[in-house]
Amino acid sequence: MTRTLKIDFVSDVVCPWCVVGLGGLEGALARLKAEGIEADITFQPFELNPQMAPEGENVGEHVARKYGATPEQSAANRAVITQRAAEAWPGFEMRTGPDSRIWNTFDAHRLLHWAGEVDPGKQRALKAALFTAHFTDGKPLPDAEVLADAAEAAGLDRAEAADVLATGRYADDTRAAEALWRSRGISAVPAVVIEGKYLISGGQPTAAFEEALRKIAAET
Repeated sequence: MTRTLKIDFVSDVVCPWCVVGLGGLEGALARLKAEGIEADITFQPFELNPQMAPEGENVGEHVARKYGATPEQSAANRAVITQRAAEAWPGFEMRTGPDSRIWNTFDAHRLLHWAGEVDPGKQRALKAALFTAHFTDGKPLPDAEVLADAAEAAGLDRAEAADVLATGRYADDTRAAEALWRSRGISAVPAVVIEGKYLISGGQPTAAFEEALRKIAAET
């Protein structure tokens, strides 16, 4: 018998640990499929930097200002995350460096909301395309052309994506979803919420997700 878990993956597309977390989660689900455990994943919005200006900020300066990290600490952290991402998500290339920038992601989340309504499978593909645009290609995420490119790469209609971005559609829905998850106590990402009541926090490895999901499936 197949047990399908409802999973809300609360994250931001400029969060490197969210790449690790998604890779770990999907790796665990691939292992658990033989046991009849599957999942419906919905990507939920969370902005790490909702007040950030459109021009973004140098990632080193941002981390120093927000967390007090030195350039050496930032470089060491990037090396760890790059390794973890490669382990969790084979084939994904994380090419961030000291000159990378971090961005406001509200429009990216609006586009993800639209994709979820159009086709949940393509919402996942868009999430991956946005991760690639930011972490691999270093593209500016507030740029409408970059976002439309990501939508097209995910198999979504580019013209419709451009219209969503130009008209401001789903802004209220996105803000409401962000407020909902914050009201439920989510203050850091990735936050993986299973069946609306179980929480797995952080960029966990595949084995940790596998063990937790197996237990949750048995309980529910």
